[in-house]
Amino acid sequence: MQGQAQQQAYDRGITIFSPDGRLYQVEYAREAVKRGTASIGVRTADGVVLAADKRSRSSLMEPESIEKLHKVDDHIGIASAGHVADARQLIDFARRQAQVNRLRYGEAMGIETLTKTVTDHIQQYTQVGGARPFGVALIVGGVENGEPRLFETDPSGTPYEWKALSIGADRTDVRDRLEAGYSEDMGLEAGIELALSALAETNDGSFQPDGVGLATIEAEAPQYVAHDEASVEGYLDEFDLLADETDEQDVAEDGDADDQ
Repeated sequence: MQGQAQQQAYDRGITIFSPDGRLYQVEYAREAVKRGTASIGVRTADGVVLAADKRSRSSLMEPESIEKLHKVDDHIGIASAGHVADARQLIDFARRQAQVNRLRYGEAMGIETLTKTVTDHIQQYTQVGGARPFGVALIVGGVENGEPRLFETDPSGTPYEWKALSIGADRTDVRDRLEAGYSEDMGLEAGIELALSALAETNDGSFQPDGVGLATIEAEAPQYVAHDEASVEGYLDEFDLLADETDEQDVAEDGDADDQ
């Protein structure tokens, strides 16, 4: 009982380390990320691919209202997994920083610089009393000086750079698929195939077009492109990932509707 009471005391204080060096609230925030549906980023020689599982939990929900992919600047996109409201706050913060950089310096903000600015903001919420960590992880992808870059933000405020990554549910299974299929010299089309096939690992190997979000940023002409449902359907059909309408099912998630 005494040990349990001590753990509960550390649970209540975000600014207090436990005796074994853990911040329990940050760890709980990571668990919130796992409750969200999967998002994937793939860095290719020709650009960056962002894909997200945005299946709705009910046939009554409008698919367009599920926001998983976001344009931050012309050359930057973000995919999210976890608590939706937290994601919106961080993405709005990232957009403001990108615009301030353009106004102040007259140039586009670097991908790494933006990621570290966002993670510095996230980190403040792990050491300030009366606040809680953000229960969301982000994939920040874009093109910087002609070079594709791909980063992850963690609820602890730590930035990581990746060649390909997954956040959200079934991360281990999706990562195994990415590791097996990734090649550094792959083109954008191959990156789209890898991202969609890895995403399909979370849905019995197939998807409906309205349940997938897809965005790309090409290195040659950096411009965030959000692919519409018809384009996504074409890719799913081409890669043999398109589900029959009779097989379509509502998403069965353990989390709340706030987690995506």
